[in-house]
Amino acid sequence: MRKTLAAAWLISSGFGLFGQAALAGDALNVGDPYARAVPPGQPNSAVFMQIENGGSEDRALVSAQSPAADVVELHTHRMQDGMMQMRRVERIALPAGETVTLEPGGLHVMLIGLKQQLSPGDEVDLTLGLDDGSSVVLTAPVRKVEPMSMKGHEHGAH
Repeated sequence: MRKTLAAAWLISSGFGLFGQAALAGDALNVGDPYARAVPPGQPNSAVFMQIENGGSEDRALVSAQSPAADVVELHTHRMQDGMMQMRRVERIALPAGETVTLEPGGLHVMLIGLKQQLSPGDEVDLTLGLDDGSSVVLTAPVRKVEPMSMKGHEHGAH
């Protein structure tokens, strides 16, 4: 299911569905958001999605928040000193006319200090902050995601 970011913003701002046409030219769409299910006691998880910028201006994802975690950060995986490591990034570029995929082993939204266990079938509310000051509220279903190879994997201080 795809959600138009402008429509999600309008709905979360109380404008309702009738305001959707006013921002249809914005053309940012979120496709298939989902959060990783984690076993009991696991303190961290991640949220993945595709963000399509069908507009004519570059945009950027600059923050995220969720009531499901103490801290929410934008992250990526990078090879450093022969080891794959997760690192926080300040922004995720959303170039005009392109789709950016947030996926396991790549860019993602990190949920740190989970306040609840995330099991398949649960949902995670997430607010994405964009570089123009707007925010988008969405709900990501929790799915079981096959773990990527953990050999040489470290997550910094988390």
